[in-house]
Amino acid sequence: MKVTIWNENRHEKNNPAVRAVYPEGIHGAIQQFLSNAGVDAETATLDQPEHGLNQQVLDETDVLVWWGHLAHGEVKEEIVERVYQRVLDGMGLIVLHSGHFSKIFKKLMGTSCDLKWREADEKERLWVVDPSHPIVSGIGEYIELPQEEMYGEHFDIPAPDELVFVSWFEGGEVFRSGCTYKRGKGKIFYFRPGHETYPTYHNADVQKVILNAVEWAKPAGSDKPVYGNAKPLEAIAANQK
Repeated sequence: MKVTIWNENRHEKNNPAVRAVYPEGIHGAIQQFLSNAGVDAETATLDQPEHGLNQQVLDETDVLVWWGHLAHGEVKEEIVERVYQRVLDGMGLIVLHSGHFSKIFKKLMGTSCDLKWREADEKERLWVVDPSHPIVSGIGEYIELPQEEMYGEHFDIPAPDELVFVSWFEGGEVFRSGCTYKRGKGKIFYFRPGHETYPTYHNADVQKVILNAVEWAKPAGSDKPVYGNAKPLEAIAANQK
């Protein structure tokens, strides 16, 4: 299995506080714990040619992990379309935190993907609401993060195929923070936590969820469906008259 971690990599360049938490970038932090678990993981960033997502990279990628925030608008439409087609063809997609506003997630969801938000150093408790799901294998009843950015309902997304986590925040809001979808042959998981100034991706439970999600989202290996006008498999009686 080959995983590509995509990150716009702008906060890390411009904000010393973010650089202190993620000296190798958010993409580097995720690559490290996936690699430590034996996953073949590479990174790509916005400022690389073709955003690091040329056709060969995507064709070789089983699961794409996406983190973006400041520069959603700078992602070229042809790259979005390229990723979109790969998801329909079976590539898994893990969308993290503020990636909810990315062009690719909004294209796949078909909605605004808007929400409430607040930065107040508040506690987040992510409750597991589907304990049978493989994404929460090895996770207890909840994950507690001492500091996170708040995301609150209403979250303008389609009803998830599966709801895995619901978050509660210290200020009182709740949020659908772990959602799965299927589009074409591809599987998608949106996972909410991961504000850039907090060490969320150093949390062992968060790392476990992402590792589980990568395994869950990998391609099933089935043949691509055939579309369009089809010849009958059996003789049609009406045609024999």
